[in-house]
Amino acid sequence: MLLIKNGYVKTMVTEDIENGYVLIGDDGKIISVGKDAPSEEGCTVIDAGGRLVTPGCVDAHCHIGLHNTAMRWEGADYNERSDAITPQMRAIDSINPIDEAFDDAVKHGVTSACTGPGSANVVGGTFAAIKLTGKRVDNMIIKEAIGMKIAFGENPKGCYGQAGSKAPVTRMAVAAMLRDLLFKTKRYLAAKEAGKDPNFDFKLESMIPVIKKEIPLKAHAHRADDIFTAIRIAKEFDLDLTLDHCTDGSLIADELAKENYPAFIGPSFGNKSKIELANKSFSTPAELHKAGVKISIITDAPVIPLQHLPMCAGFAVNAGLPIEEAWKAITINPATQTGICDRVGSLETGKDGDVVIWTEDPLTTIGAAAYVTVIDGKVVHQA
Repeated sequence: MLLIKNGYVKTMVTEDIENGYVLIGDDGKIISVGKDAPSEEGCTVIDAGGRLVTPGCVDAHCHIGLHNTAMRWEGADYNERSDAITPQMRAIDSINPIDEAFDDAVKHGVTSACTGPGSANVVGGTFAAIKLTGKRVDNMIIKEAIGMKIAFGENPKGCYGQAGSKAPVTRMAVAAMLRDLLFKTKRYLAAKEAGKDPNFDFKLESMIPVIKKEIPLKAHAHRADDIFTAIRIAKEFDLDLTLDHCTDGSLIADELAKENYPAFIGPSFGNKSKIELANKSFSTPAELHKAGVKISIITDAPVIPLQHLPMCAGFAVNAGLPIEEAWKAITINPATQTGICDRVGSLETGKDGDVVIWTEDPLTTIGAAAYVTVIDGKVVHQA
């Protein structure tokens, strides 16, 4: 067993606990969390010395492992540009856990991430939720498919339609191509459920979990009109949806509050590298939260290296987001919004033993890193 004691514990679901402890069993699951540590007999003990103790941070949208840090173009395995419609692609088949970005993230308290295809394609394939330590991705999976990546706006237009010779050239075509796939999937599924034997179609088979609402559409959408198009299509087909990036979210916060779709905000750091990022701002999380939208903060790594997720939450605090909400936006919110909160995102009995002891509060101190990082009850980093 592993006992972390004498910490200032933020569980993310209860009041903070001064002089708190976290006890993790040999199976890597949390046994208990509370005040006044139990007996140390049979335990490996880590004294937090009054430091901040939190669950491991969770990024709801990035490309870690598919776009490798140190491998230049050979490392770009996150966009299958041979076809604008590739729902049959699976993130786990491109993830390289040996990339140095994994260690960098763990050293800065990020222990889980949802990673997958980029945004070149109208439909790109499934995202996976993984732990950020290990040599073999099969052993790192939290949930193999957490969403089907789709993309609107500049990215698919720029990848395929720039010369005006291959669809999509316009936003209309992006929406039409997605609708076409969804209509065909519904017809294909209806035939299967009726006992008929439609010709096997790998693309349509891959979209069945979306139609059955087992996974959401994971929509890359920056501009307000693209966000509304994603919502329009999700409603037409009665599908679940997450709004990833949501850069113009502050302009339409009142409308998004009515719709109640999860909003993943970011990447907010860096230059406005394309037209649809004109309204990029660290104040967007605060404005959406104020309107009543449940938010997560994301890095879109490698756009922002994954280890800087806590820093991005800190910049959002500086721009008006309450600090407690900022902590939730990188822990329990992304875990809940991606369907993995039964495992990660908070310090609760029965959940995975993913715990970070911090050198300083990373949301108030730039450069603060993990003093100790624990994943599944094992110490994977110690400063």
